Amino acid sequence: MTSPARPAQRTLGTSGPLTSTVGLGCMGMSDLYGPADEAESIATVHAALDAGITLLDTGDFYGMGHNELLIHEALRGRDRESVQISVKFGAQRDPAGQWLGYTTTPAATKTALAYTLRRLRTDHIDVYRPARLDPAVPIEETVGAIADLVKAGYVRHIGLSEVGADTLRRAAAVHPISDLQIEYSLLTRSIEAAVLPAARELGIGITAYGVLSRGLLSGHWSPDRPLADTDFRGASPRFQGENLAHNLALVEALRTVADAKGASVAQVAIAWVASRGEDIVPLIGARRRDRLTEALGALDVTLTPADLTAIEAAVPAGAAAGDRYAAAQMARLDSER
Repeated sequence: MTSPARPAQRTLGTSGPLTSTVGLGCMGMSDLYGPADEAESIATVHAALDAGITLLDTGDFYGMGHNELLIHEALRGRDRESVQISVKFGAQRDPAGQWLGYTTTPAATKTALAYTLRRLRTDHIDVYRPARLDPAVPIEETVGAIADLVKAGYVRHIGLSEVGADTLRRAAAVHPISDLQIEYSLLTRSIEAAVLPAARELGIGITAYGVLSRGLLSGHWSPDRPLADTDFRGASPRFQGENLAHNLALVEALRTVADAKGASVAQVAIAWVASRGEDIVPLIGARRRDRLTEALGALDVTLTPADLTAIEAAVPAGAAAGDRYAAAQMARLDSER
């Protein structure tokens, strides 16, 4: 299977590593989107690396370690120094996969990293970040613990995930922060009000996940698509009833713009996120090679001012119906407060 030209590079903030213009989000290869084919997942990671993607994003709670083990297998025989591995930690889950909260005390932070290093069979993590703000632990303590790990050589850069502007500032006062991982797409633009300006003020890059809004903006979603019990989209507000119908109507409006560009809906949606600034690295959540190839085609899409105007008309800011998470999860987002 052929791939587009190798992606260009961007830097994660002023203190972070040089990485590819887009990264590969690996969550769906292990968890939360229903069953995945492990052999195809590994082949997709290989295809991404061969196409020039160097940033792999995971979490130690994706499949309770499975995703890290999968990435280790995919990187077997590859040059570790040519890849940046980003890991989220802190989410607590029971054996049935139910969510129990978040723990980011200094001791829990250092213990989590020890397990991650063993599963990935590497001596360092390129970007290490708490998955969510632990309301019981000041962010200064968590960042301070990761800073200790940086000094010891186990972590190279510190990142954050789904935190607000105030938390960004408090964290950056303790140690340079490379990037903030946060949802950003045509359907999710809340970061534009305060979080993105604060990140830019502080020299913190953005790794944008959910750029296709969990498949809604892929151009391939249908209202009658069956979902596995383990696919969290079955309980996601944007995928329910009238919300879904409304959101898919927005996708069809975007398809008109994409067709005029000779591109797919997914490619235009990814290109839009990438166009928001050189400090933004979109994460592609592909878990199959054909979807990866389509997504990488976004790098060949140049959006003119007229295109951007048409895109904004098709999917105006705030047009999405339904929250991006269920109420209990929304309540845990420091970024939405």
